[in-house]
Amino acid sequence: MIALAGTRVLVAGAGVSGLAVARVLVELGAVVAVSDSRPTALTDLPDGATAAPDPDAVPAGTELVVTGPGRRPDQALVLAAAAAGVPMVGEPELAWWIGQTLPRPPAWLAVTGTNGKTTTVGMLEAILRAAGRDTVACGNIGFPLVEAVRGGHEVLAVELSSFQLHWSPSVVPAVGCVLNVADDHLDWHGSMAAYAAAKAQALRGPVAVAGVDDAAAAALLAASPAARRVGVTLGEPGADQLGIVGGVLVDRAFGGPTGADAEGESALELADVAAVHPGGPSGLTDALAAAAVARAHGVGPDAVRSGLDDFHPGPHRSAVVGEVDGVTYVDDSKATNPHAAGAALAARGEPVVWIVGGLLKGASVDALVATHARRLRGAVVIGTDRSEIVAALARHAPDLPVVEVATGDHEVMTTAVRRAAALARPGDVVVLAPSAASMDQFVDYAHRGRAFAEAVVQL
Repeated sequence: MIALAGTRVLVAGAGVSGLAVARVLVELGAVVAVSDSRPTALTDLPDGATAAPDPDAVPAGTELVVTGPGRRPDQALVLAAAAAGVPMVGEPELAWWIGQTLPRPPAWLAVTGTNGKTTTVGMLEAILRAAGRDTVACGNIGFPLVEAVRGGHEVLAVELSSFQLHWSPSVVPAVGCVLNVADDHLDWHGSMAAYAAAKAQALRGPVAVAGVDDAAAAALLAASPAARRVGVTLGEPGADQLGIVGGVLVDRAFGGPTGADAEGESALELADVAAVHPGGPSGLTDALAAAAVARAHGVGPDAVRSGLDDFHPGPHRSAVVGEVDGVTYVDDSKATNPHAAGAALAARGEPVVWIVGGLLKGASVDALVATHARRLRGAVVIGTDRSEIVAALARHAPDLPVVEVATGDHEVMTTAVRRAAALARPGDVVVLAPSAASMDQFVDYAHRGRAFAEAVVQL
């Protein structure tokens, strides 16, 4: 930890979290400069902060750099800071430092994983609120951690990305959860091993939770140094697990007096499967994980039941946006990698017309296509990395109708939806599950999802 009052700090990146960091640092008495590769982002800085002219340089006298989470370790500013001997941390690390100086530091309940983080954190926040806890969902979900900590909340439902974990070496959550680990952001981390190692940092606290149906997450749980390790499974749970029995979410880790399973161990019923939204395998895993994290923090079963009942997913996550001529249109634009797209396809019946494509970020779609080819009526492929997706479809579904919508087409999503509608038949589902990032054609996944919904309206 670095004492912040009077410290000369460079905030690298003037996005939402960067500006929040700058505001908080000024309040704490730091001398703050802000840099960004976009000059226009530096025109409205917090009072007391100044603009640093070179986004790749560390100003003379700088004692600390706080970087945005997406900055790769091989970028120029990172190398410049290392050469100058200036430490570089992320916004969650700074929030952790600030929290540790408080008379009662907030409890961090942290969730990471390739997919399901936002839904799980939303469920966790709803459960904590149902239990009467002073809480807020924060982190990668969109609300900066520095603001959550400065707000004085008792417990934080924290979403952490692999990028944020990489830049936050000191963060040790009271309860940490890894939902799953699949190919994603390999262009950033360099290897699957490095990506998994970043995720594993969430499991260094007193209690570690993981989705044990996912082999990679289960391995991280087994290797965790946590005093208490808890698994969640869609099957019947063993000891120290939460799972599903007879259509009910069941807790055999923290237990209770309400009943016993076939082996005589306490089995506490938490909620009916039908009460979980979104449903399907991924939604139920997220609910079990949120319940496990909350139970580890001392929340009772009634609050788990009430919180899950109250929670409804945000936009662009399995959201039905319309029905036209007997065809249902589903926006899963948040499915930005193959693992998430697989969950989106699995949650639907068949046949499906699949709108897919964008920036794959080094991930392979081969296994995804092989697994789900049988359920497809057709595919519409968009985005920069179209060729890899088209090739996988040709290998695993050679007779499947496939339409490419080239990058640069006017109103690419409108064209894609119209092509999908032409392939679909009454009773089919058109699913936008891109399996890829959106920044080649859209501002972000939300922009892509809105474009999909608007195109459906035009039908």
